[in-house]
Amino acid sequence: MLTSGPLPLVAREGRALVRGRLLVFILLVLIACPGLIWAQGEEQNVHVKPLPQPTPKPPDVSSDPSLKTHTRPMKVDVDLVLVPVTITDDWNRLVTGLERDNFLLYEGKDQMDIRHFSNEDAPISLGVIFDVSGSMSNKIDKAKEAVVEFFKTANPQDEFFLVSFSERPELLADFTRSVEDVQGRLVYAVPKGRTSLLDAIYLGMNKMRDGHNSKKALLIISDGGDNRSRYTEGEIKSLVKEADVQIYAIGIFDAFAATQEERLGPELLSEITEVTGGRTFSIDSPSELTDVATKIGIELRNQYVLGYRPKNPTKDGKWRKIKVKLLPPKGLPQLHVYSKMGYYAPTE
Repeated sequence: MLTSGPLPLVAREGRALVRGRLLVFILLVLIACPGLIWAQGEEQNVHVKPLPQPTPKPPDVSSDPSLKTHTRPMKVDVDLVLVPVTITDDWNRLVTGLERDNFLLYEGKDQMDIRHFSNEDAPISLGVIFDVSGSMSNKIDKAKEAVVEFFKTANPQDEFFLVSFSERPELLADFTRSVEDVQGRLVYAVPKGRTSLLDAIYLGMNKMRDGHNSKKALLIISDGGDNRSRYTEGEIKSLVKEADVQIYAIGIFDAFAATQEERLGPELLSEITEVTGGRTFSIDSPSELTDVATKIGIELRNQYVLGYRPKNPTKDGKWRKIKVKLLPPKGLPQLHVYSKMGYYAPTE
């Protein structure tokens, strides 16, 4: 028969004994596994381990030979010699529309296989070397107009800079795409002093290293020879032969040169420009400046570019001559070829 009164003393003592043993068991467990006491707290600050990154697959060398271990990456581009070519007729008009088969290309005596051919209007890095010496006093306004017109032939992807020179060269306008910026700098150009033409070419060539476009060209506007530079004629000629920069010049030469430097001016500019594949335009009047500058700008946009891989693998740093010949279509008059005369082989 069930009763609802207090448990007997024996029952109470038995329950206390069970509770005591259970407490002892829990204490022994906590002492043996102390980490369990912190388990709940650690769950409040979960540290997610990043998933292991997959091992990258090796490049597929079958699709790109330049990635093979026994070849140097980018070597293909280094070995490709590019030759910009301008074609004109007897009236100095540009000739366009020729095809790859109309050209023969030689390095030394060996005919080269033309691997690259284009006549697209590629972006250009342009620089103007602008004479502001004292002898330019009566020509300076027309010369400034010529610079602006030359840059107006530029495309949106082109960039250009301006170097002025008299007693010493000065970077008048750094690389920009704004004709207005250059025009604003020209306002303060005042003709005075002597002529440091060679030093100015050196500064322009050095600045061209900052150009972002693979095609590069300089335009020199001057009225005489050099009578102030620290660099010599030989040093500058070597410099322009080494660099892949086309150089054009507009020479405003007086009919009766007063000094030896002025008499040698046309020859100096011709030797510097022709080796790069450019040209020197001699004019008699400042009024011709803007038209000639525009013509040069258009010419730079209508060149053929021939590319080949040299057969001579020797890295001897020597000068290698280049010659471009034409096989013109029937019915055309005599045509004239302007291209760079050579390049220096690599040394490593």
